[in-house]
Amino acid sequence: MNILRWGVLGASHFACEKVLPAMQSCQHAQVIAIASRSMERSQQVTERFGIEKSYADYEELLADPQVEAVYIPLPNALHVAWSKRALQAGKHVLCEKPLGLNADEAEGLLAEAHRHPHLAVMEAFMYRFHPQWQRAKRSVEEGEIGELRAVHTTFTYYNVDPNNIRNRAEVGGGALLDIGCYPISLSRFLFDREPVRISGSMELDPHFGTDRLTAGLLEFDVGATTFLVSTQLAPYQRVSIFGTQGRLEVEMPFTPAPNQPTRLWLQRGGAVEEILIDPCNQYTLQADTFSAAVLAGKPAPIPLEDAVANMQAIDALAQAARLASNA
Repeated sequence: MNILRWGVLGASHFACEKVLPAMQSCQHAQVIAIASRSMERSQQVTERFGIEKSYADYEELLADPQVEAVYIPLPNALHVAWSKRALQAGKHVLCEKPLGLNADEAEGLLAEAHRHPHLAVMEAFMYRFHPQWQRAKRSVEEGEIGELRAVHTTFTYYNVDPNNIRNRAEVGGGALLDIGCYPISLSRFLFDREPVRISGSMELDPHFGTDRLTAGLLEFDVGATTFLVSTQLAPYQRVSIFGTQGRLEVEMPFTPAPNQPTRLWLQRGGAVEEILIDPCNQYTLQADTFSAAVLAGKPAPIPLEDAVANMQAIDALAQAARLASNA
């Protein structure tokens, strides 16, 4: 069978509500094992999804010879450590974004990956597999908006739960790592190059110690991107892409509903064209594309070097924001 057998390290709400249901619709991927911190939780998940194996220990899952690849939706602080262990156990790895807490961690994982060249490792930026972004990228490359000059992104939600990992600094919480990684990744994807200068500002939550509002500016040699992300503002997301001859707006850039069409608006001159993209599940597309590449003996669809570069940009913005706050 042309199927890659998967194990999942962790039974988080995100994994159970978003990724596991999506992977059950894959053509080339099948989840056969779940590991959680407790057998009770692991069994609850396997029973809910009809998954074969339950483990109460991550190492036990990694030791299972039938598991060929692992998906890692653990807290940010655990991403690199368990990705390394998975590689050492001979498993392909799909790790949630951000890849780690900083660029040093990401570079350490890249070094480990080089020791296992037969294994694929990828950061799970699912948005890149959605057809709306394939369409947007094509618009930029084919000059539909002229020459790309600017990208502006807003991505916000409201969450003040002190127990939520997004509000816990010690495990890598905060707006920049959780959602600021998206506009940074997106701008690098659209400009197809690395920024030459990065600046930013942060507002810290006085109780959590995490950044609850972060603004960033990434300057490229041909343009710039600006963004605002927050964990304590009304929920909203939008991307506007500006060229010398037109503009492209993406309504739900990062978390579109899988059962609804997505909309883009292409403006050239005084005319605005609405572009509808058929409903799809970007998590399904991500897992299927990764699995198909592994089964064909090809590299991961997004190279790990891209994830390292993204973490380097995140680090630069965080450092710039700290310097600005002390000025």
